[in-house]
This record gives sequence, C-alpha cells and structure tokens, in this order.
Amino acid sequence: MSSEAYFPPARNLSTAWADTFLRLNDPGISELSPAIIVVTDFDRGVAVEDFNIRQLLDDEMSRLKQRSCEDVASTIFPNSMWNPNIEDNAAQLFSRYERIWPAIKHRDRANSKGNYFRRLTAYKPDGANGLPVNQLQHIIDTFLRGNHRRSALQAAIFDPTRDHVHNRILGFPCLQQVAFAPVGSDGLSITGFYPLQYMFEKAYGNYLGLCRLGRFMAHQMQRTLVKMTCVASALTLGNQPKSALRGFEQRLRQYRIEAAAER
Repeated sequence: MSSEAYFPPARNLSTAWADTFLRLNDPGISELSPAIIVVTDFDRGVAVEDFNIRQLLDDEMSRLKQRSCEDVASTIFPNSMWNPNIEDNAAQLFSRYERIWPAIKHRDRANSKGNYFRRLTAYKPDGANGLPVNQLQHIIDTFLRGNHRRSALQAAIFDPTRDHVHNRILGFPCLQQVAFAPVGSDGLSITGFYPLQYMFEKAYGNYLGLCRLGRFMAHQMQRTLVKMTCVASALTLGNQPKSALRGFEQRLRQYRIEAAAER
C-alpha cells in the first residue's frame, strides 16, 4: 500500500473532489500525502458545483448514515444564517450564532469541544482570562485599516490547551487553521490546512465550507473570492473500506466518463 503526493488538475470543487476520491480508490493507493486541492471555479464568489456529483455522494452518505455535505460545511460556515444583503450582516451573523450556540453545542456530542466556526469567532484557550477573541472580526478590521500583512490574516482553530491530549483518535479539530490573502486589486483567496483529512465522509463538505467562509470574508473585506486551497498533509479514504464503497465508486467513475464525453 503506497502513499503519493496528489494535485488534481480540476479547478471545479465537485470534479476536484471526485477525481481525488477516485485516485484514492485506485489499486495500491491507501493515502495521498500531501493532497493539495485548488478551486478557482467561482461565479461572483460562489463555488460552482456539479450537483450530480454532490447528490451521488449525499445519497451514499445517507445510505451509510453519514452527515451530508451541507451538514459538514455548516461546521465551518453557517451559510443559512448569513444574509449578505442586510446592513451590518457580519455583526448580525456573529450575534445570532452566539445566541444559538448552546443549542448547537448540546444537539450533537461532537460539538462538546466547540466547532470550527465557533473557534473562529470565540477563540479562548482553556483557562485563559478575558473575553473570547473573534478572529474573523479582527482580520476584517485590520485589513480594512490597511494592514495586508499575510501573517495578520490568519486564524487558528487548533488549541494546544485543549487539543494536545494523548487520545489515539481525536475527532475534532481536523482543520487546524485558515489563512486569507489578497489576490490582485480586488480578489481574495482562502487556504485551510488539515494534518489528516477523510475523503469520503468529510472532504467535500470541508471544501464547500471553506469556500463559503472565504466568500463571507471577501464580502466583508470588499473583495471577491477567487481561490480556495485545501492542504491535507495526509488524505485517506476515511472510515469506510474500499469494498464498502465499490458500488458508489463505479457509479461515480461512470458519471465522470459520461460527463467528459458530453463536453
């Protein structure tokens, strides 16, 4: 079983995910290390998707009782709660999310240590004094005041005071940090880093959530999202063995062949 670096050429979120998933299912491949996915296919900051691919994946995840792409994406950015067309939309989102956080936290045991969006908007190391830090608001404010230093435009999710534990398996956090960078005169890019990422259960939702977070930040920073990069130090298929996903893999391969033939 081998590991190899992988850089899919597709720049569409859905096809980049599909091609990477299929590569992981090739004989002899157990891990891609690193895997770097770059998405540049956007329509006014919204990631362009092939909804046939997303539906195929969601159907398979439902069959195996896994979370949908939408559910996974919402842990990074709660897209349904944001209205970009209202005044003070960022403040409204942050306030609303903080109000309902207790319900979100107790709805799912996986949120016991927080989730990605909450750590981005209310970061507070265990035992620290003072108020939680809204890292996203800080990035917005410092950028609009003219500070475009790259290291000023990053936000941490990993917290050593809570996450440096001896557990052999730690479900959260997988996403460690995000960074934003201006592109040209009016573009913005977002990069997310994972030391380990699961391709089947998580990656599509991860890509979608990062794109939505990037769009939100671009809107606040008076720019347009033009690139999402997801770096996985190691990318594996996930908890499902290849044999359990063989039918899905075949349907996805067939769809990719048919879609290519139509172009």
